[in-house]
Amino acid sequence: MGQVTVFSGPERRRRWSDEERLQIVAEAFAPGARVADVCRRHDVSSGLIYTWRRKLLDAGVAQEASAPEALPAPVFAEALIDGDAAAANTIEHPAMIIDLPRGKRLSIFAAASPALVAAALKVLR
Repeated sequence: MGQVTVFSGPERRRRWSDEERLQIVAEAFAPGARVADVCRRHDVSSGLIYTWRRKLLDAGVAQEASAPEALPAPVFAEALIDGDAAAANTIEHPAMIIDLPRGKRLSIFAAASPALVAAALKVLR
């Protein structure tokens, strides 16, 4: 006859209502929030939160009149490039450093012409 082990106690599988799921997802994706912090606070895995969000978006909850503030749509952040800083950075730091045999090193800056780089490599061979 085999042995049977019976586990008693509270059920480990938790169940969340739709309102609880929506509240957790909205909290996780609110501006400035971190999903990992919300996961720890509610004892939920991050994968489950992303699954809930995908299902909510697929169901069209984000387009309902009551849900836009609860589930903000993802947006891209605007990126600005400072031309002066980029130009100064290429002047100060080499674009490429090549370590050659016998301890030789060649630093190539972004402003160097391809002909100059080829000539320098030919001399160092």
